Amino acid sequence: MQIAIASGKGGVGKSSVAASLIYLLKDEYSLIAVDADADAPNLDLLFGVEMWEEEKELIGAKVARINTSTCIRCGICAERCPYDCIKIVDGNYVVNELTCEGCGVCKLVCPVEGVITLEEVRSGIVRKTTTKYGFSLISAQLDVGRPNSGKLVTEEKEWAKRIMKEKGIEHMIVDSAAGIGCQVIASLGGADVAILVAEPTPASLSDVKRVYKVVQHFREPAYLIINKADLNPSFKGLYEFAEEEGIPIIGEIPYDRAIPKSMVMLKPVVEAFPDSKASIALKEIAEVVKEEILE
Repeated sequence: MQIAIASGKGGVGKSSVAASLIYLLKDEYSLIAVDADADAPNLDLLFGVEMWEEEKELIGAKVARINTSTCIRCGICAERCPYDCIKIVDGNYVVNELTCEGCGVCKLVCPVEGVITLEEVRSGIVRKTTTKYGFSLISAQLDVGRPNSGKLVTEEKEWAKRIMKEKGIEHMIVDSAAGIGCQVIASLGGADVAILVAEPTPASLSDVKRVYKVVQHFREPAYLIINKADLNPSFKGLYEFAEEEGIPIIGEIPYDRAIPKSMVMLKPVVEAFPDSKASIALKEIAEVVKEEILE
């Protein structure tokens, strides 16, 4: 079983929910966790990871480089660059590698063959560790200004699948990134179930509708968790959306200061404050996940 946890909107507590569910399920099921937010991974922080056992580089991005010794300094490349990443530095045309997208326009328009080349560079790293709780965690880190975040997530999941096959692990829980971009598509692609996390605000409703369209594209069953459910009791949009789409609401989590406190402690809230309001709600949600999804 591959479970993807997504939200559309950032800041709704998706990673906190994911970390708590992983913690609550780890003793009863063999599982592997995947942090699929290559831009800003944080599951390792919540699980107190201090070191990585293994790292792999993903090479695939391309950037333009200008040979200053053969460049005739006509400036056509700088004029035509769609990302405005070619500037004059000390009299030479130089590519800003952080903003270059490797599109190749500069190479195409350059009147002197071989002056501009497209070279492969590192997009980021994929890394693995065994947490202090005994389960494996796969994470990734996208390098600044690099593309291929979706490829990093795909590589994470492929690595996780290999480990699952080698060790006979049953389940993969994927903590998706916010939004509906490449990382989220890679997270949801191949999943058996999507668990959506939202908060009772118009912004969160709008974004969870968008990510649900991605879920529908992959024809996956979806479930909804409403976090901070008591902060805006007059807002009924999430309930109406769930009813219209036939999405089961598997739990509501009240706003609880124990959650930010647990994040400071680098622990899931269900471990740091097991008797808190949020932890009680999360334990109930974990039971529903066991009965309706994993069983």
